[in-house]
Amino acid sequence: MNKEKTFVMIKPDGVKKGLVGEIISRFEKKGLALLELRLLNLSREEAEELYRVHEGKPFFEPLVEYVTSGPVVVMVLEGEGAVKVVRSIVGATNPQDALPGTIRGDFALTIEENIVHASDSVESYERESSIFFSD
Repeated sequence: MNKEKTFVMIKPDGVKKGLVGEIISRFEKKGLALLELRLLNLSREEAEELYRVHEGKPFFEPLVEYVTSGPVVVMVLEGEGAVKVVRSIVGATNPQDALPGTIRGDFALTIEENIVHASDSVESYERESSIFFSD
């Protein structure tokens, strides 16, 4: 099997709505192991590094401003096919396209405040998690 790690961040809207426990529970109930967990306020530099793949796009600056506007929870999860499994639990980036039963389908209304960020590949996990966790 393909045991791998992935990075997830519960964004300020998820923390503000009190969804941290619910979100972590969904991952754990699926069988993913929670390896690292931190509650923090992102610096502008951390936010820019996390979202650097979107630098230059029109939504980059509002996204950086948003994710630095309040506390977030960052975590590392591990399990079989963790990247794909987490992304299916999280749902489509745009909550209007996210299926009911997914985190975004159940709790988010807009793409600007879509509750969570999840790595889209093992390579992204390695880059993103290194911003917040040391090996």
